Amino acid sequence: MLFFKRNPDPVQTEGFLACIGTDLHSHLLPAVDDGVQDTATSIHFMRQLQAWGIRHFITTPHIKSERYDNSPATLQPAYEQLQAAMREEGLNVPLHYAAEYYLDETIDERLTQPLLTLKDKLVLVEVSMAFSQAPMYQWLFQLETAGYQPLLAHPERYMYMHENFSQYETIRSKGVQLQVNLLSLAGYYGKPIQKIAERLIDAKLVDYVGTDIHHHKHLEALEELGQRRKIVRMLETYGFKNQQL
Repeated sequence: MLFFKRNPDPVQTEGFLACIGTDLHSHLLPAVDDGVQDTATSIHFMRQLQAWGIRHFITTPHIKSERYDNSPATLQPAYEQLQAAMREEGLNVPLHYAAEYYLDETIDERLTQPLLTLKDKLVLVEVSMAFSQAPMYQWLFQLETAGYQPLLAHPERYMYMHENFSQYETIRSKGVQLQVNLLSLAGYYGKPIQKIAERLIDAKLVDYVGTDIHHHKHLEALEELGQRRKIVRMLETYGFKNQQL
């Protein structure tokens, strides 16, 4: 069964993400990476996402050597700052933080300390979007050997995989779960990425979806997504695991 056909009918966006419940991929902690830079914007984004049906946020700031060398020591103060702003603004919604780990040769060092997980041992990871990395499978295997369940963020955005779709099936067969960005389904990153996201969903290879929201243009794209009846229907019927978090 194909979920995606063209000429979608518009719908109201109110509550269209209620079937997802938990957004497990976002960049809402202020001023820790390339995401939201102040608490007022965080509050604004969370209020809008809550109106669209999100009831639980697990925000996932980047952890990447040299560029975003985050840890609980850098993230906890930003989390407490945002929590205080939420209380002041009367925003009552569960918020937790994990991380989006960039996989590279520093993985051995990373694994000497407990990783920030979405739930239990589920850990969100990403790889290079620019070029294929031969050690990727080894890095994923190391995570699994250490007892973690890797969840690969936005696999549809790794364009070097597009010409060989079987790579996605191989990754999935090795026990790695996949998370597609709602922004990809909205066409925000372009048609080729949108088509692969749709194909991954049609092939039943996707476990979770997330907003991956960073800034206002992302919020606008998500609002447009909520007006597409066929996509909303797919979100309601696919059976994503977000509600389990």
